[in-house]
Amino acid sequence: MTAVGDRGPLVTGGPQVVALGGGHGLAATLQAARCYASAITAIVSVADDGGSSGRLRAALGIPAPGDLRRCLVALSAPDNVWARAFEHRFTEGDLEGHSVGNLVIAGLAGVLGDFRLALDEAGRLVEAVGTVLPATCDAVVLKAEVEGTGAVEGQVQVSNAGGRISRVSIVPPDAEAPAEALDAIASADQVVIGPGSLYSSVLAVVAVPAIAAAVAATTATTVYVCNLRPEAHETTGMDAAAHVRALRAHGIDVDVVLHDPASLPAGPLQEAAGRAEIVQTPLARADGLGHDPARLAAALAPRIA
Repeated sequence: MTAVGDRGPLVTGGPQVVALGGGHGLAATLQAARCYASAITAIVSVADDGGSSGRLRAALGIPAPGDLRRCLVALSAPDNVWARAFEHRFTEGDLEGHSVGNLVIAGLAGVLGDFRLALDEAGRLVEAVGTVLPATCDAVVLKAEVEGTGAVEGQVQVSNAGGRISRVSIVPPDAEAPAEALDAIASADQVVIGPGSLYSSVLAVVAVPAIAAAVAATTATTVYVCNLRPEAHETTGMDAAAHVRALRAHGIDVDVVLHDPASLPAGPLQEAAGRAEIVQTPLARADGLGHDPARLAAALAPRIA
């Protein structure tokens, strides 16, 4: 197994790993997977409509690039100057709030006329060791059914929903997933879901019907990585068991649940998870603010189909 800090080539003879989600949580999973995988594919939520991603999406009609950028950087070569540049964010002028990577991806999409090809080119710039794919190449809108409120639309509105969310979906509902994403899930040895914002990142990916169907049909070991804490508004008051029940309500039954017992309360986790294996082990960084890629790798590596 490669040390996390090395960020070197992938492991010869290792498993094929597919990771689903978005944001910083998925980046941690990708950093972990590069310690034991021979091939990595990230399938990333593109429903974000806030910040730089939201501005580019509204102006250009492209899928949100921000979470895709984070994943490319997580898979980048060590000391790659483009990877460092991708994370640079302007703080003043007309470009205030934009990251270089978001602008590069948007520019490549304009030049090439194909968002998927733009990600390939961006991956070459940062020398990514895996493949990063959007959950859909359409600029979809995330929709949530909220108890006591009704439907809300938009990733920002969903993440700030004031009531308990019962279900999320995408608009348009027939948005297509890239064929490469479905093929990767079908041929994977392990599919890792999360961590990340439950409704606005993780379930935003499996809200694409073809991806949910592919995960349900795969012979890979499916693993859900629980969050470390509830998120204000979106999952306030929800324990790990409630997170797993939300996955199952969206058609996702996993084989393994990874849970840090010192973080998010477990609740009746085994009852919620059915026949899934529950693995309770430390997963947090020393500061407790995110998942530690080394700990995550140690927990994920043995759990392969």
